[in-house]
Amino acid sequence: MKITEITIDVIERTAPAVHVQDERNDLGGITTQGVLRVRTEDGLEGHAFVGDQAGDSTQRMELIIRNLKPVMMGRDSSDREWLWNQLPVISGHGGALEPVWAPLDVALWDIEGKAANTPVHKLLGTARTEVPLYATYPPRHGTAAGFVEEALQLKAEGFRAYKIHPGPLSARDAAATAEKVREAVGDEMTLMLDRNHGYDFRAALFVGHALDANGFYWFEDPVPVSDVESIRELTRRLDTPLNMSDTSEFLLHEAANFLQLGAVRLIRGTVRKIGITGLKKQMSLVEGFNRVCEIGLAGNSALNAANLHVMMSSLNCTYFEYWLPKTVHQWGVISQLEINENGNLDAPTGPGLGIELDEDWIASHRVATLS
Repeated sequence: MKITEITIDVIERTAPAVHVQDERNDLGGITTQGVLRVRTEDGLEGHAFVGDQAGDSTQRMELIIRNLKPVMMGRDSSDREWLWNQLPVISGHGGALEPVWAPLDVALWDIEGKAANTPVHKLLGTARTEVPLYATYPPRHGTAAGFVEEALQLKAEGFRAYKIHPGPLSARDAAATAEKVREAVGDEMTLMLDRNHGYDFRAALFVGHALDANGFYWFEDPVPVSDVESIRELTRRLDTPLNMSDTSEFLLHEAANFLQLGAVRLIRGTVRKIGITGLKKQMSLVEGFNRVCEIGLAGNSALNAANLHVMMSSLNCTYFEYWLPKTVHQWGVISQLEINENGNLDAPTGPGLGIELDEDWIASHRVATLS
């Protein structure tokens, strides 16, 4: 199936404002994102969205059209592995191109599934039909009481797992928060904590001991990913496994390096950074080292669905990351991911990604088309 056209509908939407209490920017407000469409000579159209949560994706969209479209026009839509191996050539001496390429890879997989009239996870090899999820908010609170209230609210809504983003809380306050949240929700709720690289070694060790004492499931990105010595020492000293890394520079080969060094017991991945093609490679790589690959938020409805397909094709990951508020990253499709009666997410059943674009919504929010 030869590719005949690649376009991006540029979308402007207004997401509710969310104040983020750490080093990152606040979420929400007017944001620019995109609907990628890849068409073939057979009349099939593959879709993916461009944009993470509420961020401006203008530059990423322009790079897709300028750098990747000329390479793929006229090629077969199944040439995903060829394109994966061309990324270092296309990027030259520039930065990593994988996060720019990822939506294109997802759209190509969507075409493959539609051509076969089957969900992507069946093409990958289905291992299960539902997965558990954990709820998480960006860091919104400045006291332990705020996180306790958040955890109890989520527990009342039926969530069985919760990840804390402590933001700028001191190490001592974050440790106290871990203890108070555990006391409030009891032992039946799985808990994680993610500092987004904000601690030095001593602070991370202090918080990590509190997580050990309160039975936390993982300790995510406690220190900068470049501080490999501290990461290895934390892994050695703590019972709670480190989970690395959501940073944009942590891709397939960085994961391989961490595994080779024995730096962590959990590796983080997402289609947002390395596409379905790359994430499936990473899942297999991690499994080969008898480690677990936990998949993080992809940042929009189409890529979240792609994450879910990869999860259905492996037993080597545990939880789907379910970010709240949903309006920050859910848009542009008729039906969003829904939690089933077991508190899990079901495997998509439609062909390809199994999503249906909300074309009326897209048309009403489209401000331009890149081609």
